Amino acid sequence: MKNEHEISVEGTLSIEEGLSMEERLSIEEGLSMEEGLSMEERLSMEEKTFTREKALIKEKASIKEKASIIERAFAKEKASVKVKRPKKESPAQLLPYERFLRFGAESLTEAELLAIIIRTGTKEKSALQLAEQVLKLARYPKEGLLGLYDITVKELQEISGIGEVKAVKLKCLAELSMRINMSRARKGMNFKSSGQVAAYFMEKLRHLETECVYLVCLDVRGRLLCEKRLSEGSVRMSLISPREIFIAALANKAVNIILIHNHPSGDPTPSLSDRELTDNVRELGEKMDINLLDHIVIGDKRYVSFREAVWQQQ
Repeated sequence: MKNEHEISVEGTLSIEEGLSMEERLSIEEGLSMEEGLSMEERLSMEEKTFTREKALIKEKASIKEKASIIERAFAKEKASVKVKRPKKESPAQLLPYERFLRFGAESLTEAELLAIIIRTGTKEKSALQLAEQVLKLARYPKEGLLGLYDITVKELQEISGIGEVKAVKLKCLAELSMRINMSRARKGMNFKSSGQVAAYFMEKLRHLETECVYLVCLDVRGRLLCEKRLSEGSVRMSLISPREIFIAALANKAVNIILIHNHPSGDPTPSLSDRELTDNVRELGEKMDINLLDHIVIGDKRYVSFREAVWQQQ
């Protein structure tokens, strides 16, 4: 039976057999060097080797620790950044402009339509909230967009966020709306119908605080040639002279004319001066072959037609 020394030698030999000549010489040289060293020198070498290994381990630990710190910091920063994922918005959550592009103007409320015109809001209020405030200014019975025509620029500017530019835009919108409606109403209008003519001018004149006089010029077939505003801001109809009326009628080659004016009081009952002026214009028109078909006085949702209410009684 082989002892431990013999087994060790055989194991060493078997390992050495797989080594090259240079590797064997290196091992032998190392062993011979160690054999020639004293105990102190060997301990010193082992201590230096241990110190180097310890330094390497410490350096590796330091690198790993730094990497761990960086990784934790990156993870913290990543967690603090909230990724905004696009949400599917319902039609009610879309801004008015976006709703218009997707669904058309007919899908918008009156406030949303105004918000697009207003365009921008303030830090405290959106354009839609400003639009809602504008609509609240409308006075009964003209509510919503219909009341915008009666709201003054000054009243609009009292809303925080509505300056002069936005106020003017809103007033222009109201004017355009009224003109479009009147243009539609004028097509196919029967000017022999006092009710149709009164309805056509009602919204334009009933809200005014001063008298305004219009002259409607018609051709021989009763078709509209023009409508001309003779005065605005006068206190009474009597300040208009027949001469002004016929100068405008002749300039537009009118064969028939209609006079329309308003009473700011809201009561359309003709005054004495209204009757006198109407009679004078009618008599002069007969002499000049320019017939006065009617004189309509506009009140608050009411009117009086001379042709229907006065001349038929004479």
